[in-house]
Amino acid sequence: MKYGVNDLGYYGDFGGAYIPEMLYPNVEQLRQEYLKIIEDPAFKAEFDELLRDYVGRPSPLYHAKRYSEKYGANIFFKREDLNHTGSHKINNAIGQILLAQRLGKKRIIAETGAGQHGVATATVCALKGIECIVYMGEVDMKRQAPNVARMKMLGAKVIPALSGSKTLKDATNEALRDWIGNPVDTHYIIGSVVGPYPYPDMVAKFQSIISLETKKQLKEHTGNELPQYVMACVGGGSNAMGMFYHFLDDESVKLVAVEAAGKGVDSGESAATTFLGREGVLHGSRTILMQTDDGQVVEPYSISAGLDYPGIGPQHAHLFKIKRAQYVSITDDEALKAGLLCSQLEGIIPAIETSHALAYLEKMHFKKDDNVVICISGRGDKDLDTYIKYFGY
Repeated sequence: MKYGVNDLGYYGDFGGAYIPEMLYPNVEQLRQEYLKIIEDPAFKAEFDELLRDYVGRPSPLYHAKRYSEKYGANIFFKREDLNHTGSHKINNAIGQILLAQRLGKKRIIAETGAGQHGVATATVCALKGIECIVYMGEVDMKRQAPNVARMKMLGAKVIPALSGSKTLKDATNEALRDWIGNPVDTHYIIGSVVGPYPYPDMVAKFQSIISLETKKQLKEHTGNELPQYVMACVGGGSNAMGMFYHFLDDESVKLVAVEAAGKGVDSGESAATTFLGREGVLHGSRTILMQTDDGQVVEPYSISAGLDYPGIGPQHAHLFKIKRAQYVSITDDEALKAGLLCSQLEGIIPAIETSHALAYLEKMHFKKDDNVVICISGRGDKDLDTYIKYFGY
């Protein structure tokens, strides 16, 4: 794969495993074992069976006719919001719990921002009867209270991150600290295409089911498996990587990744990593991140808890640097208005993360026959409080 990872765990200039010595055995065990495990026919059979019978895949590719009329192109929604637990996060959580079982791990930790990855992790731990601890920023716990309740109902212990901005970055820091303290019996289910190698590659492979299905479904809809545009929102970037994965080598397909501009890219309250960031190391990999001149991580801001992250996955950093994909950003206001529009035009209330991708349609110009696929990464139930406050319902 032209844009895939090399033997050292790098995508061009980005990737690698920058980790404390205490974590080396864990990460090295994963690196040596993950491909053997996930390519084993018995693993594949169990993974595929759970995706079909438990998650409800394949998720539909829906031709959004009113959107198509409005934007003058054939707009398709890849409906990851219809998965069990309400987002794409379950695809990766299923893959990693099966991996953890085969590695003999008895305890699972995870970080979560919007709570969707936490819910997915708690779900698969309940499914397999494995202890689950989820770290979540205190700020995110307040703005995503329904997801906190779901995790607790599923038997997970939710621990607030009280440092820094009390959001996703800080939850990730706490999870890494836990892993350092419990290296033998614990597997860390990272929720995005971030972290030390092999996580970015592993998570991308589990999420690649999104684009694999899309190609087949688009051919059924249009007679051609390749669209003109593929679009997705990006925080760390797992739904986007899953949506892009099987289109990467088809260079006729334009890839559009939409970050969170927050209150504006120049406002000081933003999470538009590629616009504001520089190369550096964050959470175990070399990537692009928002940082001060002396290398301190800048606190990100987005109304969307799932995009409120100061970095981007290393594969995304590579695609941005070599211009294989276009990285753009959308403000809070633009995203919220796009979420309302989708609700009223198509009867689908999207997660605010997804609304960022939908909002960028306003800035694009299409030819009449263009086929455009947008990943509807999650359901908007978790964001109703935010929508209600903004629109005054």
